[in-house]
Amino acid sequence: MNSIPPLPTRACENCESWNPVEDSAGECRRHAPQTIVFEADDELKFESMFPMTSNDDWCGDFCTEDS
Repeated sequence: MNSIPPLPTRACENCESWNPVEDSAGECRRHAPQTIVFEADDELKFESMFPMTSNDDWCGDFCTEDS
């Protein structure tokens, strides 16, 4: 009798594109970094960052190595 392994829970921590940074947070690297504009010392600053997500978040782009 063949048994089918269970599918992983749809969560960022199980996604191929997720890069853990802290205990329960990480970067979503599914797409290119996003440009963030912010003010510091009365100047506008620009920085590119990957979106930070919680390990139990999920989205429609969820993928595993097997999918």
